[in-house]
Amino acid sequence: MTNLTISLDEAIVRKARIRAIEEGTSVSAKVREFLAQYAKVDSASANALPELPIFQGSGGLQPGIDPSSNKSMLQAADDLAAIDEINM
Repeated sequence: MTNLTISLDEAIVRKARIRAIEEGTSVSAKVREFLAQYAKVDSASANALPELPIFQGSGGLQPGIDPSSNKSMLQAADDLAAIDEINM
């Protein structure tokens, strides 16, 4: 195995560490997993959209969010971004 040094924003690393702990893994393991998948992609499919993780939990939309309304969805995203800024 080899070591790789990368530079990342501290806030991203902090959030990644917290999420990794919640998932019972490590940031290093997640980076290894991502790079292994990234290395498998050939140049022909490199422009294809990446497979996004799917939330397997329960819940759904918060009350008051209309999934058929772009305005409602954008407002919810803006509200979430504002909360994230406050928590940083």
